[in-house]
Amino acid sequence: MTESCSCPDYTLSRRALLRNTGLVSAGAVTTTMFGDTLRQAAYGATPDGNIMVVLSLRGGCDTLSLVVPHADPSYYRARPTIAIPRSQLICEDANFGLHPAFQPLKPLWTSGQMAAVVATGLKVANRSHFSAIEEIEDADLGSEVRSGWINRLIGLDQLRTPLEAVNVGSALQPTSLYGRQPTLSTEHPEDIDLAGPGAADARRQRRRALDQVWGQERGSLAVGARSALATTATLGTTLQNGYRPASGAVYPAGSFGDAMRDTAQMIKARVGIEVITLDHGSWDMHSRLGRSDATSPVSMTGMVTTLAQGLAAFFADLGAEGDRVTLVTLTEFGRRVKENGNQGLDHGWANSTLLMGAGVRGGRYYGTWPGLDDLSEGDLRVTTNYRSVLSEIVSTRFGVSTSQVFPNFSPETVGVMR
Repeated sequence: MTESCSCPDYTLSRRALLRNTGLVSAGAVTTTMFGDTLRQAAYGATPDGNIMVVLSLRGGCDTLSLVVPHADPSYYRARPTIAIPRSQLICEDANFGLHPAFQPLKPLWTSGQMAAVVATGLKVANRSHFSAIEEIEDADLGSEVRSGWINRLIGLDQLRTPLEAVNVGSALQPTSLYGRQPTLSTEHPEDIDLAGPGAADARRQRRRALDQVWGQERGSLAVGARSALATTATLGTTLQNGYRPASGAVYPAGSFGDAMRDTAQMIKARVGIEVITLDHGSWDMHSRLGRSDATSPVSMTGMVTTLAQGLAAFFADLGAEGDRVTLVTLTEFGRRVKENGNQGLDHGWANSTLLMGAGVRGGRYYGTWPGLDDLSEGDLRVTTNYRSVLSEIVSTRFGVSTSQVFPNFSPETVGVMR
């Protein structure tokens, strides 16, 4: 939570969401807390398959500060103290430009590996953190079946690895990963190991004994036990061997950098990851968004700087493995167009979606801009449903029917994916 956030809904909804979801999930899942960053990984694909990283900018990110509509004069009229001058923008075209703190990601943009889709979001405005998060991550309006869209995705290939559902750092999962498979919990990735003292021989004997006890048993407890045993024998061993980022990649200090570094390590370990989600919070900026101490890590500039540095290091670290990885950002809603009396922004509607990595038709801005003179209750209107963006990633990178991932939804063509 940022010190500028005065929204109790965000604090309570974040806790309530994590408390009320994640009892079970389809595919194997690990959940890790890195301070404000929550990372989850879903398993079920082949070791050399494509990977989607879903980065949720929790708190309702003001993406009008990330993707600036510099050609719309209403933007500068609505934000006399917090607007970003056009002269400072990078990766400009005739209508949009990126926040200057995205400078570390400029090489991805200019090389065609990063793009943005403007005016994205939910079909109907939802300004409640808890409700909007759940709606986005469930992505199946009106259904009484409690399952998330990532859960449905990883269930389509019919693969079932021993890593059924492992949560690292927390036993709680977001709605997007919620499903029917049981979960196993551990506190930190490096702690994924078979508990108990003793040398290697003693540990092997203990594992054989546990395999005998649980190998033929039925029920959720037995499934969880077998998942734990399998996880400690595979992923746990990989993460305990230590890790040094490649290509001189330097991750930013703090929870986000730690999570991205560990995520790169897991991807390069080729243990069958299909989807990784990262919950990176602190974007609920109701006041002092453009504060004078802009380098503060809890200001908009500070947050974007950390985000850009972490993502740049991540893709540099991946190297050739990045050819398998597509990253997309989500946020529960955007912010009001007009700044409030505290030089911040209240809850809004439309936002922008960033994509980078494999399969992205980069170096461009996509979507239909509705303009800032035709607002909906003071908010930028949504012209591209967020599920249309995700549908293109799912269909192009995983080759599955989006109707099974997003039931009762007909995606429109965005064109951002090859």
